[in-house]
Amino acid sequence: MSCSSLLRALLVGALAATSYAAAQQNAMRHEFALEADSPAFWSLVAKDAKLAIMGSGFGFTEGPVWEPGGTVLVSDEERNELCRLVADGHHETVMKLGDPDGNTRDGEQRLIVAASVLRSIIRLTPDERSYSVLANRYRGMKLNSPNDVTLGPDGALYFTDPTLDLVKGERQETPFQGVYRLNGKGELTLLIRDLAQPNGLAFSPDGRYLYIDDTEQRTIWRYRFHHDGRVSDGILFAEEKSAGELGIPDGMKVDASGNLYVTGPGGIWVWNKERQRLGRILLPNVPANLTWGGEDRSTLIITARQFVYTLRMKTIGYLPHNESKETK
Repeated sequence: MSCSSLLRALLVGALAATSYAAAQQNAMRHEFALEADSPAFWSLVAKDAKLAIMGSGFGFTEGPVWEPGGTVLVSDEERNELCRLVADGHHETVMKLGDPDGNTRDGEQRLIVAASVLRSIIRLTPDERSYSVLANRYRGMKLNSPNDVTLGPDGALYFTDPTLDLVKGERQETPFQGVYRLNGKGELTLLIRDLAQPNGLAFSPDGRYLYIDDTEQRTIWRYRFHHDGRVSDGILFAEEKSAGELGIPDGMKVDASGNLYVTGPGGIWVWNKERQRLGRILLPNVPANLTWGGEDRSTLIITARQFVYTLRMKTIGYLPHNESKETK
């Protein structure tokens, strides 16, 4: 998911003679707007929907997790901490942690964090004062920099391990950027190793497919998911290529109807499950990740650099850890 470092690298590489601030000014920026490619887009969001700022004053926000009661847990990659944001806009530090990235809940509602600097998937204790390492090596080799994580339909955790946040000066031991399955026994299985920089990932509501985006290639892939934890039959689902706009494929979520929402150039790109792009949610700041929130799970919560935005939708979101809780 997150790639504050890659965003900077792309900008510096493309505009080496200018500062990072100047590069932002030169790139195409947007005010909030809704851009429909299909009339079906308006079944997902009202034409007069308003973007709201839930919180600001962060360094670089990532990994939102909505919590009952209306708080949102987010990663702040620049300030190296997990934060809890409350509805009145203030936030407090939950834990200091080097470059936390994507977050989710497991089937028992425990917080799972992709901890890039630790090169690990970790689980916080219920009191949020400490954590245990669930995975940090594959066949004796250190993971790269785990980026995003989600709960699978089978109750296992699935995560991406690109080199996007590999600590400067540390050696890459695993000779590929993988996608993994971590079961309840702590057994790690490599699922995919042929993506350049796998990042965001999400399961379809019916459990048939696993979506993964590749930040470097700016592509989104769909794999058939088997309930023994295997994936197969990967196809190129979509691409996110838009000249002159800031943003790359990063975080992703699906709604209850199977529509896919992926951060990218200009904002959030939306596809239906037939691979038709329905539209874009254009944002004033580059988004890194998103989740569903609200008691009815119909509010998009979007992390975008120093901000956390909310956008009321007409559709209901799908979150595996919520489904797991509700079906127990």
